Amino acid sequence: MASRSFSEEDLSCPVCCDIFINPVLLPCSHSVCSVCIQRFWNNKRFKECPVCRGRSSNDCPPLNLALRNLCESFLQEKRSSSGDETVCSVHNDKLKLFCLDDQQPVCLVCRDSRKHSKHRFCPIDEAAMDNKEILKASLEDLQEELRISVNHGQYLCETAEDIKFHAHYTETLIKQEFEKLHQFLRNEEAFRITAVREEEEQRNQMMEEKIEETTKQISSLTNIIRDIEQQMKAEDVSFLQNFKATLQRAQYSLPDPVLSPSVMITFTDHLTNLKLSVLQKMQDNAGETSDFSINNSCSLFDEWHLGTGPVNHLTTSHERDKNEGRV
Repeated sequence: MASRSFSEEDLSCPVCCDIFINPVLLPCSHSVCSVCIQRFWNNKRFKECPVCRGRSSNDCPPLNLALRNLCESFLQEKRSSSGDETVCSVHNDKLKLFCLDDQQPVCLVCRDSRKHSKHRFCPIDEAAMDNKEILKASLEDLQEELRISVNHGQYLCETAEDIKFHAHYTETLIKQEFEKLHQFLRNEEAFRITAVREEEEQRNQMMEEKIEETTKQISSLTNIIRDIEQQMKAEDVSFLQNFKATLQRAQYSLPDPVLSPSVMITFTDHLTNLKLSVLQKMQDNAGETSDFSINNSCSLFDEWHLGTGPVNHLTTSHERDKNEGRV
């Protein structure tokens, strides 16, 4: 590249003696860093060139773009060719100092340049040691934050497992309680159906007895009617001789065949206040059932909190961290 034909001296500002930064072109054809020329003019009565003292009427001289591009190319090639981070990219000198104001390593030439005028410096090793101590404290804080975050994440995971366990256990208890209610209703249903069937059997036995009695009455009436019909067909003398006995048999009367209402099965005996009575029984039994379930639940949760239950593995690590003051 073209920059290789120029030396560092050719590309250095006559004021700061560093590589040009945004060089401006003066009327006398000399170039100076834009910042350097403004500083130089601040102390002068006339705007003159720091090299030849030629005067300039322009307060803002134009940028020397060609020279600026040349300087940038020169610095880029110098950095890539050196490949050493311990060497100053501007002066190609070893970085031995640390600028406390700009917070960057500098060489001895940088220290004496105007860019670092009135700045504070210290040796590289001291600056590195001090900054490492600062960074070490920050690193320890970050490590502590990481430990707390890890413990908190573990606690959240364990809490999620606890929630899952509690939900599953509560669901199991609900199913058990409703199974007891279902079983109670099934037992109550079976008891009441059995009562209806027992009453049905009693009523049927009563009906069989009445049917048998009625059958006998029908047979007796049939025989009486047949005998009377035969007497009416007999000779007059024979009819009159047996008339009195036949008349007595003809005056035979049967009991009222109408069934008594008490014989029938009534719905009200089995259905009146059915829901209320069942609910009352459920309420009477609910105390013992609920107390039993609650006692079982409390016993299990007591074991869990004491670390002796089946879910101890869900909280052991968190409790240990809590006891050790990590959380």
